[in-house]
Amino acid sequence: MRRLAMISLHTSPLDQPGTGDAGGMNVYVLELAKRLAAHGVEIDIFTRATSSALPPQVTAYDGVTVRHVHAGPFEGLTKEELPAQLCAFAREVLRVEAAHPVGHYDLVHSHYWLSGQVGALARDRWGVPLVHTMHTMAKVKNAALADGDAPEPAARIIGEEQVVEAADMLIGNTDAEAKQLINLYDADPGRVEVVYPGVDLSVFQPRDKATARAELGLPQDAAVLMFAGRIQPLKAPDVLLRAVAVLLARHPELRSRLVVPIVGGPSGSGLEHPESLAQLATELGLDGPDGVVRFVPPVSQAELARWCAAATLVAVPSYNESFGLVAAEAQATGTPVVAAAVGGLTTVVRDERSGLLVEGHDPATWATALLRVVADEALRRRLEAGALAHARTFSWEATAAATLEVYHRARASMREAAA
Repeated sequence: MRRLAMISLHTSPLDQPGTGDAGGMNVYVLELAKRLAAHGVEIDIFTRATSSALPPQVTAYDGVTVRHVHAGPFEGLTKEELPAQLCAFAREVLRVEAAHPVGHYDLVHSHYWLSGQVGALARDRWGVPLVHTMHTMAKVKNAALADGDAPEPAARIIGEEQVVEAADMLIGNTDAEAKQLINLYDADPGRVEVVYPGVDLSVFQPRDKATARAELGLPQDAAVLMFAGRIQPLKAPDVLLRAVAVLLARHPELRSRLVVPIVGGPSGSGLEHPESLAQLATELGLDGPDGVVRFVPPVSQAELARWCAAATLVAVPSYNESFGLVAAEAQATGTPVVAAAVGGLTTVVRDERSGLLVEGHDPATWATALLRVVADEALRRRLEAGALAHARTFSWEATAAATLEVYHRARASMREAAA
């Protein structure tokens, strides 16, 4: 494997995670590329330019180049409007390859279904294998919609089915996602491989909680119940706020020491009502002079690690997660996670060992789970130790090594098919 074309059309790996369309996938693409480059693979990451000020290409790391492709207006396009720009994007990707000798790329790895559409075209044009990672799937999302969230359109479902059929290999983030690809999209089980995403264990690592709290201006005796991620119905930060309101109604004495940081910015359908979570906090009596909620704009990975280390727990109440990277990152700092028992979170969080898994999204049930961690010091200490141990099983180095094996399988499969 000499040279790889990686496609991340709808969101740049250089964007700040936690707002817009930038999230765990951005981290995944960049961290995987970085580790693959350490194995001697040269990677070009193609992404859509969202500003005329962006240079045509940026060297992210040695061996990793991010190429900004002009396709449609730089600003103002929603993810739902991007399918109309697939042809323009694909044309520019093919043009880059055409400027080099035949055989410039050995393989295409696409991320999310829009990228998979372009990857399928490149595969056929270049005669190289296509490996695809879905990250999220419309059929899965539509089966567990958050209140007020719109279902994914039929066009996306059809597009995903086409990508599944076209790809030489499909990477599922967890066993659950692999089964969804097979059962919901009729993927060939022999072309589906599970590769866990990783955690940057040099960034997300244990640190002194008192020091982290002092650096962030948090009280030393606080019960810090943190949410980190994009603010949108799918991620369900409202469930945490409603649960906190129930918790305070049951135990008003906690108000003086409770802090609920919401770290992230509006995204996706959350952009339609960007102030809705703040309004909910007001309605629930969680803000104001004696409020417990703190809204924190998206932060860097290093700063996120500090917030995670300072927290008593990190809540991940999503309606669905293909993996749930923030849960793994939080645990790597030694902080337990209270998560919804959905999707990849059932793999990332070990129930009663590294955190607690909560069935459903009822605020009263969530309040009970949150209180268990806050009030039971013995449980909390046990979960902290378990979180740290479990997070060590996820590393980007292991992810890259396993992904390379998938690449080799895809190339061997394509050679056999051509023979």
